[in-house]
Amino acid sequence: MGIPLIQQAKIAKYLLGKKLKGETRYPLAMMLEPLFQCNLECAGCGKIDHPKEILQKRMSVADALAAVDECGAPVVSIPGGEPLIHKELPQIVQGLIARKKFVYLCTNAILMPKHIDEYQPSPYFTWSIHLDGLEKRHDESVCMDGVFEKAVKAIKMARERGFRVTINCTLFNQEPPQEVADFFDYAMTLGIEGITVSPGYSYQHAPRQDVFLARNDSKKLFRDVFKLGKERKSKWVFNQSSMFLDFIAGNQSYQCTPWSNPTYNIFGWQKPCYLLVDEGYAKTYKELMETTEWDKYGVGINPKCDNCMAHCGFEGSAVNDTFANPLKALRVSLFGPRTDGAFAPDLPVKYGDRAAATAVHIPVSAIQRRPAVTNAGESKPN
Repeated sequence: MGIPLIQQAKIAKYLLGKKLKGETRYPLAMMLEPLFQCNLECAGCGKIDHPKEILQKRMSVADALAAVDECGAPVVSIPGGEPLIHKELPQIVQGLIARKKFVYLCTNAILMPKHIDEYQPSPYFTWSIHLDGLEKRHDESVCMDGVFEKAVKAIKMARERGFRVTINCTLFNQEPPQEVADFFDYAMTLGIEGITVSPGYSYQHAPRQDVFLARNDSKKLFRDVFKLGKERKSKWVFNQSSMFLDFIAGNQSYQCTPWSNPTYNIFGWQKPCYLLVDEGYAKTYKELMETTEWDKYGVGINPKCDNCMAHCGFEGSAVNDTFANPLKALRVSLFGPRTDGAFAPDLPVKYGDRAAATAVHIPVSAIQRRPAVTNAGESKPN
């Protein structure tokens, strides 16, 4: 299916306008986190490690809409936490649609049967459902049995009601390429619009640190997966630019552009990006852009950034490359990422020893999978 033409056209117009004005730092997609509370405790999540009083906080409708207006990005992604726990989320989404923003509501889908009637199909609204693999793999990833089955049922329910539906998928350490390819094949049978995929970022606050991918491991995994897709002649559709896919396959050397995907949450505007959670906050978007020391972050510049290949940092970089080199981008779009030969060289290190600086020193916690969840799985503040 792919991204509808109306969305492609509006975003292309927006980007062209920024280019013609000579702007170099502008938002492409905004991350709007209206809460941190969740009804799951995923092993690779760095967003739920907060005290109870923080998990109980909710962003107001007025604050959410004001932040979106201030930022001006054409796309708004709503992650969490689990957004469907927020009682005023339907009003937030309605306000964004009224502003002609393309909204991606990211959810684990457990609460969708309870809340789906609060939303209406629209070309500006998409359910982005979290699936990290087939049943065994996904339930391991979210540390609870039965979630995969509920997510698949929710996808089918949303499609039957005429909603746009995508899945968002994070790949972790020691993923078998065959299983990932099998999962992508299966996902396309569900009638989804596309897949958003990214290598897992090593959140410092995640309960497990052994699950994340180092940079070269990410490149090898995606090459192996894409190679299988070509051999099978699979018809995978991704909700990402072809140049970003080429990047995660190790064929491009990009520096991240964190300003292209700014984050607003209950603390304010998060510096410098969605993934680094301990770098401070700004009160306004203008303050975020003017006071963040952007040159202190990036691959080879800051060890916290070195293993990151996430779409929230590099999709903007890939889009810039697409505009600068349209023929190269067209070739990748037609034939897919290259799956053999040498990787593109890493950006040079400016701080010392990359291997020592990026080594994990946090002990691995013991994670136990919880029993299957029921439809009444809506978490409430304790």
